[in-house]
Amino acid sequence: MARVYVEVFGCSANVADSEIASGLLREAGHTVVASPEDADASIVLTCIVKTPTELRVVRRLRELSSLARPLIVAGCMPKAERELVEEIAPGASLMGPDDLHRVVEVVEAAIGGRRLEALQGGRSERTCLPRVRRNPLIHIAPIASGCLGDCSYCIVKQARGRLNSFPADEIVEDARRALEQGCKEIWVTAEDTAAYRWRGERLPQLLEALSALDGRFYIRVGMMTPNQALPVLDELTEAYRSEKVFKFLHVPVQSGSDEVLRRMRRRYTVDDFRCIVDRFRAAFPDLSLSTDIICGFPGETEEQFGASMRLVEEVQPDVLNISRFWPRPGTEAAEMEGQLHGRETKRRSRRLTRLWRRLSLERCLRWVGWRGKVLVDELGRGGTLVGRNYAYKPVVLRGAALGAFVEVRVTEARAGYLLGRTV
Repeated sequence: MARVYVEVFGCSANVADSEIASGLLREAGHTVVASPEDADASIVLTCIVKTPTELRVVRRLRELSSLARPLIVAGCMPKAERELVEEIAPGASLMGPDDLHRVVEVVEAAIGGRRLEALQGGRSERTCLPRVRRNPLIHIAPIASGCLGDCSYCIVKQARGRLNSFPADEIVEDARRALEQGCKEIWVTAEDTAAYRWRGERLPQLLEALSALDGRFYIRVGMMTPNQALPVLDELTEAYRSEKVFKFLHVPVQSGSDEVLRRMRRRYTVDDFRCIVDRFRAAFPDLSLSTDIICGFPGETEEQFGASMRLVEEVQPDVLNISRFWPRPGTEAAEMEGQLHGRETKRRSRRLTRLWRRLSLERCLRWVGWRGKVLVDELGRGGTLVGRNYAYKPVVLRGAALGAFVEVRVTEARAGYLLGRTV
């Protein structure tokens, strides 16, 4: 039996794929090891959504290729940028994001000296498969692959294609098994969770079914686009009323300018985004809001960027994912007129970051003095632990046990997180 090293870049869905790949390999009798130097073969689950991430992946693939051991390049890159992979790792086997079920076959062939290309797609469901979890407390639950969007800047569509939702009963059964195995959080994830559709049911009904599972646990709902969330907004806010659902909402707006959104082909307006935020905050005043902004989209004027700044100041997100625009190969946006220089996109990104840090600290200061339960779900730095309260606010503390629900008092605030002590 072989020793296999598995490394992952990118989103939570990719992390889930790495856990499943490790689980399938272990079930087949192989050993998953912590270092490529100790492995008979290595697998890298790649991410290409942003140029900086892609550059890190390319650098890592070159490093692993130099070990002269079988290498399997999996995930989005071999499907969307096959020529690039073959240039930097010409001997590597290739495996697409919807060919995960073939991981044992691909690894065993590579170790036997045969190079396979598993890029045809097939069983895309990630439910009820064995796992080796990075965090034994968190079950990442992919509910769909692909999306219904057609964003002019996105390369991921070339790899993951159109929306394919997974069976609701299998998602729920997978979560039930995870809870029996000791998980305390279920992360509902997809490229767009609000796009989920299965036999007439959508995301709110799936959340209700997950909330009905026995046990004490939390559900974190992943990213949803405004245009897909709006048609189910009433049902969605009702589903969020469950005490098992974190009061955490990730709705990416990407720009405060409707004209920029039109060029991005985002299929919603800034007012659509405001409507969702207003509705959720009316229902859940302590809601943690996460959103995304792209700085320097082609043709973005200073006034249009200013609209993004004003929108961020208006809605005051608890989490802001800021991206500089990078032209991705094969996308419409890469060929648009008005490409901005990297220095300008960096300047805008820094301005937005400074604004968010100020707003984030102001929002976090509102929690100082709060007392309540948190779920301790991860290790922090310097011997600390991190717990999450009902609004998914991270509370850094000491003197608790992983997986425990503990009573804490928030004593201090920082930009993006809180400090507390057990009581």
